[in-house]
Order: sequence, then C-alpha cells, then structure tokens
Amino acid sequence: MLDRVWLSRRLQLFPQRIIPLAALRPAAVLLPLLIRDGQEFVLFTRRTEHLPHHGGEISFPGGARHDTDPDLAATALRETEEEIGVPAASIALHGRLDDFWSIHGYHVVPFVGTIPHPFPYRIADFEIAELIEAPLDHFRAPGVHHVEDWSHHGRVHPVDFYRYGEHLVWGLTAAILRQFLEITDLAARERQA
Repeated sequence: MLDRVWLSRRLQLFPQRIIPLAALRPAAVLLPLLIRDGQEFVLFTRRTEHLPHHGGEISFPGGARHDTDPDLAATALRETEEEIGVPAASIALHGRLDDFWSIHGYHVVPFVGTIPHPFPYRIADFEIAELIEAPLDHFRAPGVHHVEDWSHHGRVHPVDFYRYGEHLVWGLTAAILRQFLEITDLAARERQA
C-alpha cells in the first residue's frame, strides 16, 4: 500500500510536463484513491450514455474549469463533489501529474487525492451511470494493459487500454492511470534499492 506522506512527497518532486494552454480549454480531473479492507483502490466513474462527449466511457471525476474556480485543483475538487458527492474538505490532495490534452480541445491537469471510505456517495445521475472501485494492484498485473496506434486528424497516436472485468479503461483516463502507476512503481523500486 502507498504511504500517503511518501506519495505526497513523490508527487511534489515529480517534474511535471507543462503544456502551454494556447487555444485549449482548461480542465482538471481527480484520480481518487481509497483504502478498503486494507487494500488500495482507485475510483472510476462510468459516464451516462447520452452525454455528447465520452458517453458510456470510464473516466475520473472532473471537467472544465469555471471562472469561479481559483485554480485547477479547485476545479478537480468541485467536479468530484458535483459528480460523486465527496466534498472538497474530505479529500486529501497529494499532488498532480503531467498536463494532458484531449482530442475535444481540453488542456487537462490530473490531481491525485485520497477520499474517505466508506463514504455515502451522492451520484449525479445525469452524468454518472456507475461508480467503479477497482483494486490498484489489478492494473499492475501482466496482460491488463496494452497500447494501440490510432489515427486522428492524419496523425497516429498511441492509445492506452486497461481491462477491468467487463470494463475497458482507455484513452486519456488510461494514460493518466499509466503515468500514476509508472511514477509510483519507479519510486517504490527506488525506495527498496
């Protein structure tokens, strides 16, 4: 299990890749961690089918920055509360990962935080069809992850995929998860050396 103090230090020391905002719309997501029965879990949402972007897909809580958000960390916390009902005051933020861009024109900054468990989630039914609590170690197992080359606007891009039971985590969410796993796996190996 990840030590939370160590995780916060590791993410603070991580040299994030910053992408210039340019014409992209700022957004943020939260990679929520929780402890259940002594085991580390990551929380995903499955979006409702009727949404214009990413309908039915697995994602992290998050969305576009509002003018009233003081920063992108506040965006991730506000969106998490709106989508799954966990208030910002209940989330322990540990840090952030690299900037990402989405094919829908968003500049996405992922934050990592721990949420309390058990928690009486309050799901925004219009946006969220299902919450998925998945053991973090599952995504480290051989054969769970693969990459495919996809073409978009005439350019080929590698796209990450993770399988969890009947669920397929792919695209931006999978890329964020992969980076988090790589950072924490590398740092864990460094601590053992």
